Amino acid sequence: MSRDSHEPVSPGIDPRLLRAFVAVAEELHFTRAAARLYVAQQALSRDIRRLERILGAELFVRTTRQVTPTADGERLLPYARRVLDAQDELTAAFARGQVSRPVLVDVNSPGLISGRILELARERVPDHELMARFESGLTGAATELLAGRLDASFGRYAGLDPAVRARLDQQPVRYEPMAVILPEDHRLANLAEVPLDTLAGERIYAGAGNPRTREWTALAELLFEGRGIEVAAPAPLAIGEEEFRRIMAKTRTPVLVAGSFPAMPDSVLRPLVDPVPLSPLSLVWRKGRVHPGITALREAAAALAEAEGWLQRPADSWIPAIDARVMTARF
Repeated sequence: MSRDSHEPVSPGIDPRLLRAFVAVAEELHFTRAAARLYVAQQALSRDIRRLERILGAELFVRTTRQVTPTADGERLLPYARRVLDAQDELTAAFARGQVSRPVLVDVNSPGLISGRILELARERVPDHELMARFESGLTGAATELLAGRLDASFGRYAGLDPAVRARLDQQPVRYEPMAVILPEDHRLANLAEVPLDTLAGERIYAGAGNPRTREWTALAELLFEGRGIEVAAPAPLAIGEEEFRRIMAKTRTPVLVAGSFPAMPDSVLRPLVDPVPLSPLSLVWRKGRVHPGITALREAAAALAEAEGWLQRPADSWIPAIDARVMTARF
């Protein structure tokens, strides 16, 4: 294999690139290989190009009708398979002791999209126990994931500290439209949809002061910037419908939520529009954590996203650039 002068051969090749290569070599089709790996086709193509640059060799001949390994690709295939087999054996050796215990899945709050994913995952692996937890925020859940006290969670992955993200894996699940919960006699409560501009001058609660939901508060700050909307000051964390009703009646502060948030008493939930702000939802787990339950969660999330178009971004929508990159990245 000839070496590309612009990218010297690395002393170690990321096994992810080899896994992408083997999938394409076996499927002979980029779309099928991407589906097999639960990745976007664009991300898979980037990984193959990167591996080709590292090795300084073209690995596939691509035409509009077929994909065929080159001589270098054929030569690489048995080596790649041996490396991946060794990696799988190593991971399995350390994971066996964790397979028998329940998989702890943070769904954030009852009634959200993540709960549907959990239910479908349970159907896929009936011999394993997947138990729900309610951490109410990915920042807090990430600490539990890294400590081994949680196995999976859902939320805004881009809102985590980069050092934390480096120790976690993620799979984009949904561009979820955002909404606002209003007291039922609020001036905007009669609207079917609430344009963002009509919230100018309002203070909206978005978890400020809650250390477990910093990624959500930061998203709200980006959304409200330049629109005359303020993030409301910290308030007591209301857990349960009765406490929510009491705090809403006392403060009368609208609350920023995901569009799938369940109905609350004495209030109305209204979608936000012009533009439609999106809450980027990812499935998140600790790097190296292997378990049939996590595989089932990934498969369930991918199946629902495909069936219901969760990863199709609406034309008139808003999302921070960093989140857009995360949601289209390889997973």
